[in-house]
Amino acid sequence: MNQTAKLALSDGTIFTGTRFGAEGEYFGEVVFNTSLTGYQEILTDPSHNGQIVTMTYPLIGNYGINVDDVESGRLALRGFVCKELCRDPSNYRSNQSLDDYLRENNVIGIEGIDTRALVRRIRTEGAMTGVLSTTDLDDQSLIAKAQRSPELVGQDLVKDVMPTEASDWNQGLHDIVRDPVTPLVPTNDDDPTYHVVAIDYGMKWNIPRHLKQMGCKVTVVPGTATAEEILALNPDGVFLSNGPGDPRPLDYAIKTIQELLGQKPIFGICLGHQLLGLALGGEIFKLKFGHRGANQPVLNKETGRVEITSQNHGFALSGETLADGTSVTHINLNDQTVEGISHKEYGAFGVQYHPEASAGPHDSHYLFGEFRKLMAN
Repeated sequence: MNQTAKLALSDGTIFTGTRFGAEGEYFGEVVFNTSLTGYQEILTDPSHNGQIVTMTYPLIGNYGINVDDVESGRLALRGFVCKELCRDPSNYRSNQSLDDYLRENNVIGIEGIDTRALVRRIRTEGAMTGVLSTTDLDDQSLIAKAQRSPELVGQDLVKDVMPTEASDWNQGLHDIVRDPVTPLVPTNDDDPTYHVVAIDYGMKWNIPRHLKQMGCKVTVVPGTATAEEILALNPDGVFLSNGPGDPRPLDYAIKTIQELLGQKPIFGICLGHQLLGLALGGEIFKLKFGHRGANQPVLNKETGRVEITSQNHGFALSGETLADGTSVTHINLNDQTVEGISHKEYGAFGVQYHPEASAGPHDSHYLFGEFRKLMAN
């Protein structure tokens, strides 16, 4: 029997649909993603901690869920919204349905709502707090809860999703996603070329897979690791991972990066890029509705080439506030926001998007090669 679910926004808007996945009630920042595929990677991205994610593509779940394409060990998002759920998936790699997967991971899904109207509301008013419920179906009660729920801004959401201790990463890229244009080298477990310490603020697993495939020994450390602890591991380079939420409360991470600058080559992605920018004196602001999708055009100012990129972030770096010696290397062509920075003296650079995106796009794989060159020099 179909069960009713409701999504209430803090501006008083109500959407009524059908539940799938788990039952219950959760609040979170309601955002949207414009990717046509990749819902499993989106669901398992720790950067969605604290968020209710809406897919703009109308049919979701048609190729099911498999064991290989996960990007973390658990689901951190608060809820999942789509126009139509496919309850009978078909793909040779599928192990279970999206419905069963969300139920097992205690995530509520809602289908059958007008996702175009919801996305238009977010684009007009901005990302806002919402409550998704299968237990309380009273409109006024849900609106009041949404208005009382805390906003994502100012919260440290990293500590919910980062590891508690250091570990070695030993998995390379899956055969399906290896690409002949990727500037990577075969893995040699017995004699890795470089040692990378990856600071995990909520890292997507395809990042250490790329580093491993590049011939590196990869040590993953928690986002709270100090510069002293990282340098004691004697790395050839330091990687700053993606992660959820607002980077500004993460004083411990910014301090560590400032102490590492100039000591080791540094490469940051997404939240790691923002933290690098803050360590270099920059300021962060919140985007109205964020960049989330696999079709974001980015201009590489150094080469003049346009890269189609995968992105997932709600905050951005202000280029005018960066310290002397820091260059803006990449620009978003939709809204001219900063997508990449570099400090050549310190041997540090970062990008706001995801060059490791699986299944793609693959336009930005070269950045892992740039990191390798920095370690070589």
